[in-house]
Amino acid sequence: MTPLPMTVIGGYLGAGKTTLINRVLSGDHGLRILVLVNDFGAINIDADLLVSAKEDTIELANGCVCCTMGADLFLAVGDVLDRRPRPDHLIIEASGIADPARIANVAQAEPDLDYAGIVTVVDGQQVQALCADPLIAPQVLGQIACGDIIAVSKCDLSPALRQTLSGLNTTAVLTRTQDLNIAQVLIAPQGPIDLPQTPHPAYTKWSFTGPDPVDRTALQAALRARPEGLFRVKGQLRGLDGSGLLVQVAGRDIDIGDIEQPAQSQLVGIGLATKLSAKACDLWWTKSALRKQ
Repeated sequence: MTPLPMTVIGGYLGAGKTTLINRVLSGDHGLRILVLVNDFGAINIDADLLVSAKEDTIELANGCVCCTMGADLFLAVGDVLDRRPRPDHLIIEASGIADPARIANVAQAEPDLDYAGIVTVVDGQQVQALCADPLIAPQVLGQIACGDIIAVSKCDLSPALRQTLSGLNTTAVLTRTQDLNIAQVLIAPQGPIDLPQTPHPAYTKWSFTGPDPVDRTALQAALRARPEGLFRVKGQLRGLDGSGLLVQVAGRDIDIGDIEQPAQSQLVGIGLATKLSAKACDLWWTKSALRKQ
């Protein structure tokens, strides 16, 4: 049987990986694509945000598969390869703190997989600040360095940004996410697969699940006043008016969108362990005035 092509989509927290995958899944390519989702948290929000049907999504065990390369990933890949009919393409969405090179190396260990490249999504508005952070920079630079394609989100690919990214990866194709050809994602320019792997600092994860609805205005204020170090927040919350609220927070960016009301509110957060604790997040969320006064 022909080896199954495998693409890894990586990038730091909040870069826009899930948005890109949804573009691919909804594209007019006629392929059956299966997505492995490896989130970092007690609740795998990303799997719920994909437009793919449930049978075309596999949630890896919560945690950071990039650090251990344990059995979970290989068992999930084995499940994909055993499916009949077999998918036409496998996409692994790496968690925001994952090393895409380490995940891509599974294609080297599995003869029934064919490495189809790494696409690294970069938040153009945040990348300079992230690369200047001594704790985060090695990880972000490693994600950029191993990409076959560097896709810039949330801003134009200015000459200065292009020069910066080209200096960090001299061989990658540089493009904006909205200009990215879906065919490039599915068959990225193939670079060397045996790439240096980058460790990352310790992260703290936090999650909330509950039935109570929240007020949008109070939620916006609470997110602006969140604990220092809580870099990434995402989830689906119940609104007071019977609507649903989709929360996406990355650094300074706070976005609250409209969705169908979920059965319960779910929120996850991620931050550096040296700057954040789950206890501080619990205290913040408990004290936040999320109901309209």
